Amino acid sequence: MALSSTPRLPVLPLPFPLILLPTARLTVPISRELAERLQTILHDSDSSQPIVAAIPLPPPTDRSNTTNFPSPLGIRTAGPVHGTAARVVRLVPVRGLSAPVSPRPPYILSLHGLIRICLAQPLDSDSQVADSLSERPVHYPPADQAPSHEVAAAFKDAALRMLDRLAKDSMHSQRKDDWLRVSVIVEDVPDHRLPWMADVLVAAINCDYTDKFALLSTVTVEDRLRRATELFIKQTSISEVSHKIANAVDESLSRQQKEYFLRQQLAAIQRELQSLYTTGNAVPAGPPGSPGLKVGGSGSEPDDDEQADADDLADLKKKIEALEAGSEERRIGVREWRRLRRIPQGSVENGVIRTYLEWLTSLPWPSATRSPSANEERIQDSGFLAKARAQLDADHFGLDQVKRRLIEYLAVLRLRSMVEAASQASVSQQPMPQLAAKSAQCPDQNCARKGVKGPILLFVGPPGTGKTSLGQSIAKALGRPFQRISLGGVRDEAEIRGHRRTYVASGPGLIVQALRKAGRIDPVILLDEIDKVGQSNFHGDPAAALLEVLDPEQNHAFNDHYINVPVDLSRVLFICTSNTLDSVSAPLLDRCEVVELSGYTYDEKMHIARRYLLPKQLMANGLSESSLVLTDDALLRIATLYTREAGVRGLERALSTVARFKAVEWVNHLDSLACKERSNAVPKGWQSRVEGEDIERMLGVPRWDGEEREREEKIGVVYGLVVTGLGEGGIMPVESTAVPGTGRLKLTGSLGDVIKESGEIALSWVKAHAFDLGITASKGIDPLKVPDLIDIHLHLPAGAQKKDGPSAGVAMTCALVSLLTGVTTSRDMAMTGEITLRGRVTPVGGIKMKVLGAHRAKVLKIVLPWANKRDVEREVPLEVRQQMQFYFVQTIDEALEAAFGKGVLGWKREVMLMEGRL
Repeated sequence: MALSSTPRLPVLPLPFPLILLPTARLTVPISRELAERLQTILHDSDSSQPIVAAIPLPPPTDRSNTTNFPSPLGIRTAGPVHGTAARVVRLVPVRGLSAPVSPRPPYILSLHGLIRICLAQPLDSDSQVADSLSERPVHYPPADQAPSHEVAAAFKDAALRMLDRLAKDSMHSQRKDDWLRVSVIVEDVPDHRLPWMADVLVAAINCDYTDKFALLSTVTVEDRLRRATELFIKQTSISEVSHKIANAVDESLSRQQKEYFLRQQLAAIQRELQSLYTTGNAVPAGPPGSPGLKVGGSGSEPDDDEQADADDLADLKKKIEALEAGSEERRIGVREWRRLRRIPQGSVENGVIRTYLEWLTSLPWPSATRSPSANEERIQDSGFLAKARAQLDADHFGLDQVKRRLIEYLAVLRLRSMVEAASQASVSQQPMPQLAAKSAQCPDQNCARKGVKGPILLFVGPPGTGKTSLGQSIAKALGRPFQRISLGGVRDEAEIRGHRRTYVASGPGLIVQALRKAGRIDPVILLDEIDKVGQSNFHGDPAAALLEVLDPEQNHAFNDHYINVPVDLSRVLFICTSNTLDSVSAPLLDRCEVVELSGYTYDEKMHIARRYLLPKQLMANGLSESSLVLTDDALLRIATLYTREAGVRGLERALSTVARFKAVEWVNHLDSLACKERSNAVPKGWQSRVEGEDIERMLGVPRWDGEEREREEKIGVVYGLVVTGLGEGGIMPVESTAVPGTGRLKLTGSLGDVIKESGEIALSWVKAHAFDLGITASKGIDPLKVPDLIDIHLHLPAGAQKKDGPSAGVAMTCALVSLLTGVTTSRDMAMTGEITLRGRVTPVGGIKMKVLGAHRAKVLKIVLPWANKRDVEREVPLEVRQQMQFYFVQTIDEALEAAFGKGVLGWKREVMLMEGRL
């Protein structure tokens, strides 16, 4: 028969202060009359163990006692009466061995709590009614529902802390093992079984009658778990304070200080009182005759320093005990702590060991991040990707390819988190034998700590394109702490791996320092300017030290020389920034996923200036939005004539100059208004609107206006596309001239070996096709020797800048053809591409940067290799492609026709007739 189907139960009152909770057992002596009544019920019942309603009695009435105890029988209340449906487990008489046998001996009754019940009607306080076991109608609460995740997590955390404290305070090893076994059960119990676990734990600990009855009378699951959580926190605090006071007394007690026992105990109690009044409230003074125990801030400074030092050591010990049992970091921490206790406090070695322990315990070890965090809840939220995309769009304009790659990573992160959550839920529902088998298959502790490995992203682009701010936006979208490490000029390997403890003033490396500042195992760490890391020297190779940091297969056990304990970096999201890839080592580049930020178009710069830069400068210079209004023409003039760059730093500086200029005018206008009040002078009018013609008055002569005027159609001069050392694209003239000489080629302009070879190949191809181009009258004639001996001087301006790379072959060939044929190219045309001796045009890199640089220079026609057509369609923005004309060529012949125009060069092509015979 189901328990809930029993509408009436015999009522058994429990004397104060006995309370029976569900799942608990209670043994209580009863009178013979009550025992006979129970035997009658047992005889009439179909079951061998009848069920009764155990109702706790209130405390005895005492008018002098003003304590308000709850009254479960309803004698003084009109509410429902709460109790427990209990099964009668045992009923035996008690017979003493030495006492004479009584004709009416008392009985011992054992009850087992089953479920909460409620009596709708109160009982009488008559003892006869209490001994009659009269049946009363009872109501059963609804079935327990699964609590919310937050309530369940708080309950488990409080229960585990209480069980850990009970285990530490247990004097017997068997009792300690029992508490530890219970803590394991609490960790693995599913959420829907937590109400049952709350009743078990509250019944097992020593707590007040009021707390137990409050839990018994709470029907709803979440309220019951909250009450149990508060009770566990209360019990843990009481135990910790008692243990701390006892330890403080025991540690300071010695054979020579026994007479100070009471003083020491009083000092420990006063220190605990002082901790309760840290907000500045005064603490009552101690009893007379206790000098030197002032806690209100008037004590001597040496005593305060000694107490602070003792508190620091106590906190350090707690942190070591909080590390995961059996882990490497805890083993090292315990060993160093024992060494610290043996070394005198004034010793130098004592300070070294203490500093090491402070670093060791301050790192976010995986054992400290087991419980689900707010970050995991944020990732599992259904709107996580939408919020991340909105965050990236709010912080950056454009950069669609970069944002798409970041959204892909965040999507993978969310899917992996959902899969892990589902697997943990399935594991928690499996029986203990299967869990033991799985733990035997995976004995490594790191097996349970595996998370989503963060990618190693390398943002490559010119300065001012938003590489660093992208890292900050990613950290905001993920809800993780952000740390930046500047690697520019780092020349010592120890700055990455840390110094060994044998050196004076040694310390951990930059990676471990960033982890300590972040305080979490999965921060976002930005390695800025990775291309400017110092080269290998007698201090070591910092770039080689970064190989372990940026290797996803090795950084789960990163070894810092100072910590000397494997540090898990696999969950860290590393983002590297670089202006160029030329100075990054090949092994380091192989570990990174390169994401190029080529620069912004004029349209993107206009939007960025409107949305971000201009409001920022207005606020920085104390202006309102109505005080400065920039027209589109003025903003376009600033972007095109004053700040021709890939990024927006120069644009921001120019806007700052304009804002300061208008700030001066605004202050003068306000002063003129003040003078107008004192005199009849008419002040000058205020113009908040800035037109295009006003820019030169504010910023001076345009920097880039002369370049377009200097570009002209001249024989022997063509324009090539280049990428500077900072990653910016642009155009560069390739100049050639003929001078009397011996038929040689002279190359100048700080050129590298590769670009010199391109010039040699271009001249060889022109010599081989001189007759076809109409340069010579017949084949086999060297155009540099016939009709006159000449030298060709090929020059690339800006000789102070180093130039190299396989992308100038087409431009050099066109320059030589223009020089020898007298045909010129258009002033608004530029080209790039490498050539071979067979006349093929091979693809080159940096297409997007070169095209954007040509667009900034107002070039309208571009000659590109055919193989780079996909790069243009995929990377170059649509508005740029619509404003420019592209010529994709496969051979040098096609490149010459595109550069000079179709039919301009008088080609002399002979058709060779070949006779074939069988």
